[in-house]
Amino acid sequence: MDRVDASLIALRRIIRATELYGKDLKQVAGITAVQFRVLQIIGEKGFATAKEISTRMRVSQATVTSLVDKLVRESMVTREKSKTDGRQIDICITEKGQTTLDAAPDPLQQRFVRKFAAMEDWEQAMLMAGLERVAQMLDADDLDASPVLDTGDIKH
Repeated sequence: MDRVDASLIALRRIIRATELYGKDLKQVAGITAVQFRVLQIIGEKGFATAKEISTRMRVSQATVTSLVDKLVRESMVTREKSKTDGRQIDICITEKGQTTLDAAPDPLQQRFVRKFAAMEDWEQAMLMAGLERVAQMLDADDLDASPVLDTGDIKH
């Protein structure tokens, strides 16, 4: 097998792994990987603002609003006026949201993070350079993307 075929197969395996994880998460938890990441951020302290989520995920506040709207409809979060700043709205996790976090499968990106952190510094640098180059080759270096391994549209 030549390197071109081997690289395309490796890319397809990565895409397939994210698709399978997304299906598993949707079946078990009822939400997408991107929605799950929003829920994780909110669950860290029990609440977060849309701006905090937007900054952490590196997506627009409009995208966060769309994601949070779906979590509100699923009764996993609520929007409440901030107790410390009346001009601000906090997005708060509900009991159902916390149960969803607790029951969900290990996020795919968390597996990656653990294994990436265990790599030597030079290995991390090489992998980063390779991934950045692949993104450029696919004309994807300017796409809006959060640090979530998911194959769907960011505006789930």
